[in-house]
This record gives sequence, C-alpha cells and structure tokens, in this order.
Amino acid sequence: MVFFYYSLAICTITIFLNFYLLIGFKKIRQLSKQPLIENQVSLAIIIAVRNEEEDLEKALQSVCNINYQSCRIIVVNDRSTDRTPEILKDFKRNYPQLNVVTIDTLPGGWLGKNNALYQGYLNSTEEWLLFTDADIVFHPDAISRALGYAVTNRLDHLTILPEMISRSTLLNSVFATFCIMLMIHMKPWNAKNPKSKSSAGIGAFNLIRRNAYEKIGTHAKIKLRPDDDLQLGMKVKLANLKQDVLAAKGYICLEWYKNLRQFGNGLLKNSFATADYKLTTAIANVLFILIAIALPMPAMFIFGTVTIRLMAAIMLLSHIIYMIIVPPNKWWYAFMIPFAGFFIAWIFLKAVVITVKQGGIHWRDSFYSLKMLREKN
Repeated sequence: MVFFYYSLAICTITIFLNFYLLIGFKKIRQLSKQPLIENQVSLAIIIAVRNEEEDLEKALQSVCNINYQSCRIIVVNDRSTDRTPEILKDFKRNYPQLNVVTIDTLPGGWLGKNNALYQGYLNSTEEWLLFTDADIVFHPDAISRALGYAVTNRLDHLTILPEMISRSTLLNSVFATFCIMLMIHMKPWNAKNPKSKSSAGIGAFNLIRRNAYEKIGTHAKIKLRPDDDLQLGMKVKLANLKQDVLAAKGYICLEWYKNLRQFGNGLLKNSFATADYKLTTAIANVLFILIAIALPMPAMFIFGTVTIRLMAAIMLLSHIIYMIIVPPNKWWYAFMIPFAGFFIAWIFLKAVVITVKQGGIHWRDSFYSLKMLREKN
C-alpha cells in the first residue's frame, strides 16, 4: 500500500508540474517581439574571459556588431594563458568601442570570474551594465530590444533565458531534465511579481541599472559564489527592486557545454554552492532527485501492479507531451528522465564528497576552504 500511495502521489505531482511549467513558460515574453529602444541609454557590456580562445572570436564578432551605438564593451582578461590576449588585441584594433582590462593577480577572498566582472564595473561609468559570458552569440538587435523592454517597464534588472544549443544529442536529452528542475526551482515567470520570493539571474544575460547594482552591494557581496548569476538575481529581489525575465529564442544563443562530461564537470563546481555548502541540505537535494525524478518510473514499471504501471504510463505520456510542446526538446527525451535524474544526483553527491574530503574547492588554480566559503554565505 505504501508503494501504491507513493506512486499515486508522484504521478499526480508530475502531471501537475508539467502543466504548471507549460503555463509558466507561456507567461514569459519573447525578446524578439519587443520593440527596439527609441532613445538609447548608455550601456557597458562587461565580459569576463579566461582561456576562451575556442569560442571568443565568434562571440566578440557578434557583440561588436550589435545595432546599438551608446555602448562600450569592456572585456576583462583574467590571467589567460592561451591565445585569448592575442585575439583581444586583434579585435581592439578593429573595434574602437572595445576596451580590454587585464588582470594579472587575483585578490584574496575572490573567485576569478566574480572579481573580473567587478573590475569591469569599476572601469565603467555607464547607466546600465550588462554582465555576460564569453561564449554568447547575440542577434544584432538583441541589446536594443532588451534595453527597450527594460526602460519602458522601468526595470532595475532584466535577465534573459538564452537559446541553448549543443552538438551532443545525449547532453541535450539530459539538459531537458535539468531545465525542468531549474525552472521549478527558479519559477522565472514569477520574478516580476513583488509578492513572490522567486528571482532569476542567468550568466548569459544579466542587465542591471548601475544604481541598482550598487544598492545590492555589487559582486563584492557575492565574491565567493560560483553561482554568482543566480545570487545576483536573488540580491535584486531581496532589495525589493524591479526584476523581469524574457526568453531569447534566435536572439541570444550559446553552446553551454559540448558533451555530457563537460556538463558534469560544470555541475561539480556549482552544485554544492546551491546548498550554501550545508551538508544536510545537499544530501536532502540528492535524495529528492532520486525519489522524485530518477526512481519513480523505473520502479513503477518494474515492480508495480497493473494499476501502478498504468500510472507510470500516464506520467510518461505527460512528459512526452511536455517535451513536444517545449522546443527544442524531442519527444523521446521523456524516456531519458530517469537516466538524467541518476546522473545529476550522482554529480551532486560527488561534489559534496570531493569538497568535504579536500576541505574546500579548487577554482581556476586557486583553493577556497569550506570555512571561507561558509563564512561568506
């Protein structure tokens, strides 16, 4: 009977969440449908780079050719040892709006990327700041439409869900499940609601007014957070500033990771931080992923009665419907949900074990102790 009620509860919750997500996504407006800004405001586009030679040229080519005149591009080179400095030097010759800030040493108590973004802010004077990554490809009108929306709606912070592309079919199928988990956690469609605790921050596109950024304490308040983008969004919401989210299909694109191994390594660095480095919270997260995502359908199909198997089939059907409706997912990604759940749970658990065992995290050639990380949270 326990298994039956567990199956019934999981089936009901799954169906509800799938339709809840579909309704939520409908509330998020598309960047492509927003008008171009009429009166341009000053903008600093701040990009932190470290050993980005593989993707940097394509990304810079797009950002240096946006249809927006009142902007300055500030690229912060954080101790790169590959061809990144040479690439930046070539672009600087051809694009006068590009400014390069070079960091040779990392100050104590900072993660490299967070410090680089902060240094970009210190080298800017513009009214608006856009923190973005070194692998983002922008449509020429993306910035103009985003600022038009932000100014018209008197926002303090606008973040944008980029179009994620990958050459790996396996990664795409796992990423579909990860997105479901992330969206349920963030509820980005509620970020604009001042009565909701939901917030949003995406590293690909965090657009914020200068005075709002200073009000939340800048990156100096999140100097040791690997999930700095999410934390920035949370700080904005906690300060009762006005925030919103757009989706950018066809307008802001990136290949986040190229294969499943890279994706796993990325999660390995960030997952324990999302639990504020609290062991009990991290273990609870792993158990939740196993019980709610990885195990239900396999257990119900293999060990269930006819009724329980029917519930599993209904769950699977609701997942298929969701995948069909939400592009660029494929319908068969629904069958990969248990695998994705086990994979993500394993990475989360591995992150906890490694971090606790070594007493902290290694991040870009620097070590940060758990004591230091916990003191800053």
